[in-house]
Amino acid sequence: MINLKILISIILSYLIGSFPSAYVIGKIFYKKNVLKLGSKNVGTTNAYRVLGPIPATFTMIIDILKGTLGSFIPIFLGITDHHYMLYIGFAAVLGHCFSIFINFKGGKAVATSAGILLAFNPILFIFTFATFLILVLITSTVSLSSLTTLTFLSIASLFYKDFIFSAIAIIVTIFIFIRHKENIKRLIQGNENILDFGLVHYLRNKNSK
Repeated sequence: MINLKILISIILSYLIGSFPSAYVIGKIFYKKNVLKLGSKNVGTTNAYRVLGPIPATFTMIIDILKGTLGSFIPIFLGITDHHYMLYIGFAAVLGHCFSIFINFKGGKAVATSAGILLAFNPILFIFTFATFLILVLITSTVSLSSLTTLTFLSIASLFYKDFIFSAIAIIVTIFIFIRHKENIKRLIQGNENILDFGLVHYLRNKNSK
């Protein structure tokens, strides 16, 4: 019986994660296809560039909640081991990255992964999310802020003395680094795209005048 619950949890979590929020918001409200514009993915950053700050905010919230809801499915089905929140939540991340609804295309997993953390450890989520926002405001660069925050999170997880949590945190971090390989190349080359706000954006504009 437990194996059937796990299987159902994985399928439901994947389907929830597969909901392409940026794509749906763009198509319904703005008549734009984010898969054909900007970086051509369904993440928050591309939603911001293509659709604007308000739809991007809704995209981020929905994508976070996809990971949270996916993580809670085993709890809803009566699986008491809370570590299953991490396992099943990762199925939502895979759904977000490889959505069955848009030909297995998707985003880069940051927001949906954050949703797992929100479900598993809300306090750590708050500190992690605050760190991410501060880094974005300083660097004006979502990819750098995301990768740096995830690295900090992986290190912080080691202090919780929960091997499974630490292992999943590190696995998710590695997975997201792989999803950001093109961003990492641009960061190394010094030509990564930046947002139109934040300290780095301000300094660049100031120096160019």
